[in-house]
Amino acid sequence: MTPEKKRRIAMAGMFLSGVIGCLDALRDAKFFWPPDAVWEELRNPNRLKLGAGIALIVVSFATSLVHSRNATRG
Repeated sequence: MTPEKKRRIAMAGMFLSGVIGCLDALRDAKFFWPPDAVWEELRNPNRLKLGAGIALIVVSFATSLVHSRNATRG
């Protein structure tokens, strides 16, 4: 397997882990909008899961953007 393919698989796994973490945290939520109301309803462990899931999603996007920008430059 090429290094590029390994990187893409790792990024996909990171993104999916983030999505699953967010869905797990919001599993028992009764409503999803506005965000501050959702945050108030979540208990502390679920807040951590939601924050970690969002962080994984953002990091996977940012890493992909930086890598694609570097690949086009040189």
